[in-house]
Amino acid sequence: MKRFTLIAVLVILIAGGAISKALAQQPDSIKVLEYYSLFSEYHKNKDYASAVPYGWKVIEIAPAKFAKWIFYKMEDCLWYLHDSSNISKEEIQAINDTILYFYDLALKYRPEDKAYFQVRKAFVAETWLNMKPDEVIILYEQAFEWDKDLSSYWYNRLGQLYVSNAGENNDYKLKAIDLYNMLSEREPENSTWVEMLESLVENIDELVQITKKNWEANKEDLSRAWKYASTALRAKDYKEAIIPLEYLVQKSPETINYWNQLATAYQKTDQLTKAESAFKKLIQLEPDKKEHYLNLGIVYKDQGKFAAARTQFQIASEKGNGWALPIYYEGFLYEQAARSCSDFDAKVVFLLAQQTYKRALSMDPSLDMARERINALAGAVPTKEDYFFRKLKSGDTIQITCVGWIGKSVTVP
Repeated sequence: MKRFTLIAVLVILIAGGAISKALAQQPDSIKVLEYYSLFSEYHKNKDYASAVPYGWKVIEIAPAKFAKWIFYKMEDCLWYLHDSSNISKEEIQAINDTILYFYDLALKYRPEDKAYFQVRKAFVAETWLNMKPDEVIILYEQAFEWDKDLSSYWYNRLGQLYVSNAGENNDYKLKAIDLYNMLSEREPENSTWVEMLESLVENIDELVQITKKNWEANKEDLSRAWKYASTALRAKDYKEAIIPLEYLVQKSPETINYWNQLATAYQKTDQLTKAESAFKKLIQLEPDKKEHYLNLGIVYKDQGKFAAARTQFQIASEKGNGWALPIYYEGFLYEQAARSCSDFDAKVVFLLAQQTYKRALSMDPSLDMARERINALAGAVPTKEDYFFRKLKSGDTIQITCVGWIGKSVTVP
């Protein structure tokens, strides 16, 4: 590898703040194009040591003109050289001495990518320069203020700084809890974030109380209310979750997720009338969402309102273009209703339930629970002897009368 000749250039930058004052004062458009051409060629060929001096010249002469490309390519060069085994300690120090200046220029002349450059600036401040943790934390936090969708890798670096520097004189532990709570919501399949949360508290119930106190300190902050709610939901403390969820739907009545979670919490705590109202609200907000009708039907089922439940299950199936699951639930309604009948009447209703399960299974052959109920009812439906003694033959229709709301008949097989 060609010996790195950047030290002289960087020393001039540090001492005087310019590669060449003459060039800075009298920019030559042809000259800067030549510099950029040479820089790009060296960069393309991965001769980063030769590229860097030309890159600095381009940045000094026309940073705005070449901002779209120069800062990313220069960063490639500087990071590669910094980690190269063929570079001296003095040369590494030269890069370290100018790296924050480089990122400040990138932030100034490429503001549309400021979050990217800011988080990288924080990283080099942390790992290359070993700056004080409090200073590095501020740099990371600024990056996330600009772009909350940055990679979880960067969030985790900030989280680790919070954890390792938490103390009685700062709120880093609470910030770490908030950060890993957010990551666990954003990436629910990643168990690392839940493990980090659990390591910060003795148990999930403590975490619920921490997020509750955090919200109570500023009840107007909806994000704090949601953290409290989502943490309670994760702890399966649905009674606790209802408190912030009711507040959230009051403050943001059009937010689907808040209503979904609140309706579920009401169901889990057997507040079925409230759950009914919540699902009706969801149907108003999303009239074509099949799951809302199914869930409302389940609430009606649990209330014993079987006729109303059946109506919702049928709507859910229609909304889902022949969705089989609601038909399964319809069959379950008939199976439950049969238990209020006796003898042959009960067997006929069980047959209706079994036939409904079969219909659901024909719509979705993967619906194993329908198959299980079909088999389970095999001994509960009328036998050949039942039909014979009642002089019923195949194809005859039997009206169901023992349960008024059903209003259906079955055909003798």
